[in-house]
Amino acid sequence: MLAFARWLMQRPSYAVGATLLASLIPWLFWLGAAIAALVTLRKGAAAALPVILAAAIPAGWWWTQGDVVPLASVLLATLMGVVLRERMRWSEALLAGTLACAAMIELGIFRPPGGTEAMLAQLRQSSAEFDRMVTELGRTGYDTTLLADLVVSGVTGLVILLLAVACLAIGRSWQAGLYNPGGFRREFHALRLAPRELALLAGLGAISMLFGMAGFALVGWVPLLIAGVALVHGIIGLKEMNGLWLGAFYLLLITTWPMILIVLLSGLIDSFANVRARLARSNGQ
Repeated sequence: MLAFARWLMQRPSYAVGATLLASLIPWLFWLGAAIAALVTLRKGAAAALPVILAAAIPAGWWWTQGDVVPLASVLLATLMGVVLRERMRWSEALLAGTLACAAMIELGIFRPPGGTEAMLAQLRQSSAEFDRMVTELGRTGYDTTLLADLVVSGVTGLVILLLAVACLAIGRSWQAGLYNPGGFRREFHALRLAPRELALLAGLGAISMLFGMAGFALVGWVPLLIAGVALVHGIIGLKEMNGLWLGAFYLLLITTWPMILIVLLSGLIDSFANVRARLARSNGQ
């Protein structure tokens, strides 16, 4: 893929054309978002505007067809790219992306075009247990339709935010491979949330719950998750462990909820303990 990235950066028209084509093809929108992130990181938002538009316009057309994922992914990846280029901190880029995604959830951007009433009715017909659960929730005073809208919006927003982070990581790895070999690996291995950033996350989560805005609570843990993943990468890198350990880690992360909780807790502890710095000192590095 590095040869492809090198070709993209030879001329602006190459990046525009490749982004436009990728954004038009179903399931290739992530490539368009990654290219937009690469050009934004390298040249800045103003110079990257033609590439961003080449990704956003076809993605906007997909939105009119009922698929909001491509456009939201492009916008979030580009936003985080701008912050990362200006601030040179992954943690701040992740916070910016999380806040933007939470705002999209609150604005109802991720709600299904026709609402969730038809989906709820179908699920209730197909499952007696689900029907009993929804009926019980209705008796306790919950608006089940509103709750279903929130769940669908939250899950969609979470998937989109993770996709956007992945697209940003691809763009950053391309940039490092072309202009700063090894830079992305060092940068990602060092990623951690500073205590003040962790306090900001906690404060925003508390405020959002206090005012009944659940959007941030649904996605606010993503920066901590990414910090925990970076901690695992950093430890494996410091210990020079086999890459199979990373494969096993991601397999467990994707398939088991306890591993997600462990990674979140690890990211939380690392914010205060700076585990990698301690390991590096103990190894004499």
